[in-house]
Amino acid sequence: MAIEATGTILDKIVAARRVAVEHRKRVLPQVALRMAVERGKPLPVRDFAAALGRAGVSVITEIKKASPSRGLLRADYRPEWLAERLERAGASAISVLTEEEFFQGSLDHLTKARSVTSIPILRKDFLFDPWQVWEARASGADSFLLIAAILDDALLAELLSLGRTLGMEPLVEVHTRAELDRALAAGATIIGVNNRDLNTFDVRLGTSIELIEAIPDDRIAVSESGLRSAADIGRLAQVGFDAFLVGEQLMTAEDPGAALRALLGEEAS
Repeated sequence: MAIEATGTILDKIVAARRVAVEHRKRVLPQVALRMAVERGKPLPVRDFAAALGRAGVSVITEIKKASPSRGLLRADYRPEWLAERLERAGASAISVLTEEEFFQGSLDHLTKARSVTSIPILRKDFLFDPWQVWEARASGADSFLLIAAILDDALLAELLSLGRTLGMEPLVEVHTRAELDRALAAGATIIGVNNRDLNTFDVRLGTSIELIEAIPDDRIAVSESGLRSAADIGRLAQVGFDAFLVGEQLMTAEDPGAALRALLGEEAS
């Protein structure tokens, strides 16, 4: 079961997602998704954890058309063009927003991004049902996001286990020490510290700095949201983060590839 709702923006998104998922489950039952996966319909899984553990700075670049806090981010939104350009600029993996109502995303965007890249593709959405994990794999995702704030301990452990059964190591996102402790207890190996409070959408890089000491060295630590410069990434790498998830900074740039190279400390030419 999920965490009890409290009326926040996050709760509104999850409530809308539940309605959409229930409809889609009736149209496409889980047994059909399982058959597609077990018959080898999606391409083989790319190793998300290995991509983040490579030498140097690892950046998960996020492609999304819109966000609840800022509205439309990119009118000229072409997933293939964005994914291809970001991979060439040095992305270690690509996160694709697939939530339709608040982020104007789609699983089709994920499929298109994967078709033109060789790096792992993460499905970023609000997952709370095993059906969504099967859907992610059937669509070609190599990993997926689990948000600790919307999952109780049993469901978090269940979805982690299912992901591993399918060869997909999830990114488990936390924002507080309590959520971090729950993620570690569930056995998460890739921990994302979201600097954005999903209840208010306020962003504070200090969240990552406050939580990094509690993340064991044998886990992959990812700092998410609010990263706007090479200095931000350098500062967080120095305190122990292995990888970084960057989205809006790239989506609002005229040339996302050049913007990524600048974040990586390279020339933007």
